[in-house]
Amino acid sequence: MANFVRNPIQTLSDTHPQYDLGESYGPELRLADLLTPELGELELGYGTSQGDPRLRAAIAKAHQVEPDQVVVTIGGQHALFLLAFLIADHGQVVTTAPLFPIARNACEAVGAEVRVVPLSFDTGYQLQAADVIAQLTPDTNLVSLASPQNPSGVAVPLSVFREVYDAMATICPAAYLLVDDTYRIASYGDDAIAESALALGDKVVTVASLSKCHGAAGLRVGWAISTDKDLVDRLVTAKFSTVVTGSPLTEALAVRVFELQDEILAVRRPWLAEAVATTEEWVQANADLIEWIRPDAGALCCVRLRPQLDLTSFRAATDELGVRLSEGEWFTDEARVFRLGFGFPPPVELKAGLDALTTALHKAVRRAD
Repeated sequence: MANFVRNPIQTLSDTHPQYDLGESYGPELRLADLLTPELGELELGYGTSQGDPRLRAAIAKAHQVEPDQVVVTIGGQHALFLLAFLIADHGQVVTTAPLFPIARNACEAVGAEVRVVPLSFDTGYQLQAADVIAQLTPDTNLVSLASPQNPSGVAVPLSVFREVYDAMATICPAAYLLVDDTYRIASYGDDAIAESALALGDKVVTVASLSKCHGAAGLRVGWAISTDKDLVDRLVTAKFSTVVTGSPLTEALAVRVFELQDEILAVRRPWLAEAVATTEEWVQANADLIEWIRPDAGALCCVRLRPQLDLTSFRAATDELGVRLSEGEWFTDEARVFRLGFGFPPPVELKAGLDALTTALHKAVRRAD
């Protein structure tokens, strides 16, 4: 029987600790940031199955594609599930681990055989094209990758995507390369934004949302983009068959987010730059107890406890001190790794949370007999 596997990451939406260092996005927008008098006249009927034309136009402009190549979904996860359903149903998927667990769950829920390319803290979570290509077979339907990755924030160079895509054309020419690039524009300060993989060809489909970079997770607006007309048509039909349409209200608010995007990101990129610098200083100050992989973009990173720390004691101490982290096992990473979300708390709260985390680290040091 088809089913979804429950993952402890679901607890992120269920509880609210004193120091939330487990989240994966930046500060939240408020409804007042987006409201205009015109929204009061919005008619609350059905929307369109492909998505509000104005919203698709805004997304298309940001990605240098055509509006009819965009399908608006109920968050990015809806897009990931629809693509798994349409492309990977009882087929073969190549992906990585660690990985955002719900992305893998979507593939497993449709009965796909999931072939995993392991990434590790010791190699900086760097994805090698040769490792992906080694997992490809003529039966591969979908290669599902993320850049920057969740949980590490490490980006995949476009050259790696290109090498994988070229190999797919020979080994599994009917397969699609899915790139979840939700964190792509969440750069730090004046850092350059990575180029989209869409330009590689019609067998590329990208997925993103307003949840991470824009702080509008509550709108539940995501999208899939493809230059393959047949896939877009199938996505629109699949969306209509699951949710009919998105909410005209949230899609209208999403249009406002794109109208204000330059202003929003002008605030958030310095915020993330300050947060990642604060996190780096904290790691350096505690280098005898922890190590990290510095992320390329996004609001998250991976930190690993050094061997002299007792994992059970550390987790008990974080609970006692009201610090929430995202555990490595949630992403099929090693137990001593945790995802640290540095972009969500305001600067003062981030420093207070990291100070509490320092206390937890020292409580977990194994003492010599």
